[in-house]
Amino acid sequence: MTPRCYTLAVLAALCILTLLCSHGAPVSPTGAHLMLCQSHTRCGNKFYDPQQHCCYNDAVVSLGRTQKCGNCTFRVCFEQCCPWSDRPQETFVVKVKGQKCSLALSSDDRVCSSVS
Repeated sequence: MTPRCYTLAVLAALCILTLLCSHGAPVSPTGAHLMLCQSHTRCGNKFYDPQQHCCYNDAVVSLGRTQKCGNCTFRVCFEQCCPWSDRPQETFVVKVKGQKCSLALSSDDRVCSSVS
């Protein structure tokens, strides 16, 4: 191939990628394959769509997934269950994910009793 042919091939490839990544490209995965222009988020060795799932304990779970924290329920994608021993009979606190468990209680925190 001549240098001119290489230039045309590169320009054609760039045009195709530009068209694929423009407004017409799907945002969510179809089946097991992710689209070329979609943002890729990994959880272990799996890719997932962060608008529908999150990574919790190295597993892909739906954003609505909940779990018990003492006598409370918390949303695993947005909150965390922290051990708390400041008060008798109340041994857990649900905090916003990303906050340190050792921080003092805030108005967003929920104190939960242990389940016997």
